[in-house]
Amino acid sequence: MTGMTDLPLPHLFKVRVYYEDTDLAGIVYHTNYLKFMERARTESLRSQGIDQTGLEQQDCFLAVRSMDVQFLASARIDDLLDVTTLPVSTTGARGVLDQRVVKDGQELCTAMVTVVCVNGAGRPIRMPADVRAMFNT
Repeated sequence: MTGMTDLPLPHLFKVRVYYEDTDLAGIVYHTNYLKFMERARTESLRSQGIDQTGLEQQDCFLAVRSMDVQFLASARIDDLLDVTTLPVSTTGARGVLDQRVVKDGQELCTAMVTVVCVNGAGRPIRMPADVRAMFNT
């Protein structure tokens, strides 16, 4: 259609809740949502042909600088969750991602995640072109 822009689609990563992810009541322990999001960020990069080993060879590491997390509802053992990752913005060394953990259309946890590219000494460096391109899609 004329005049319509294509909105980027988020990367989708599916994760099953296992016993080890839950507390005694069978509810996902809150820090495990962050682990699910970490895996989803890694797989989002991988889907663009970018892997951690390749970044390491460039002396580039993506580190979480900040997260604004909202815990909205609980997941339980055996639930199948969708974790989406959508790049929001980027600057030279920093990128922002919108991540959501969803079950059957209901948002359980959301986060705005800021990552920075650092070298092995922990100093900020400019993102490699392929990583910056992923954030700009």
